Amino acid sequence: MENQKKILQMGLELFAKRGFDAVGVQEIADAAEITKPTLYHYFGSKEGLLESILRKNFSPLFAELEKSAGYHHDVKNTLEAVVRTYFSFASRHLNFYRFQLSCRFSPPQSTAFNAIKQYGKKQQEIFENLFLQAAQDHGNMRGRHQRYAASFLGIINTYIGLKTSADMELDEPVVSNAVHQFMHGIFS
Repeated sequence: MENQKKILQMGLELFAKRGFDAVGVQEIADAAEITKPTLYHYFGSKEGLLESILRKNFSPLFAELEKSAGYHHDVKNTLEAVVRTYFSFASRHLNFYRFQLSCRFSPPQSTAFNAIKQYGKKQQEIFENLFLQAAQDHGNMRGRHQRYAASFLGIINTYIGLKTSADMELDEPVVSNAVHQFMHGIFS
């Protein structure tokens, strides 16, 4: 089990620094101080390692989101709870967050893009559901749930992207600012 953890850790570290396509299996094996056959034993391939990294890291985020994205007839408080969840997660898992953003913006035919697609869809579904529920209280939101979901995640990812590149703190004023900025668009 120790080897598996080292491979996951070193794979993520290298992928976050240079991108999935720029890192080879031998480099991961060397960094984890294991042999290539050991990596293949646990993950089957570099793509299997990628999928394991994504699954392992997205699982806790989705568990946290299921709680924070529950709509309780207060749009602002719900959106702030979701932003706090993302900011907290990204602060604890900055390498992973940077890496998953790079996958999301990889070329559409790339392995990384195709691997991350299902996780992007899951986030979109969670947010669409939130906005569909909110539209029951706010009629002007009806029929816009897809755009709202995409825009809201875009704002969140922009702030986290700033954190990964400029050491911006993802603190409570930034949570409020992100939600305020988003809500100006949905209620105008």
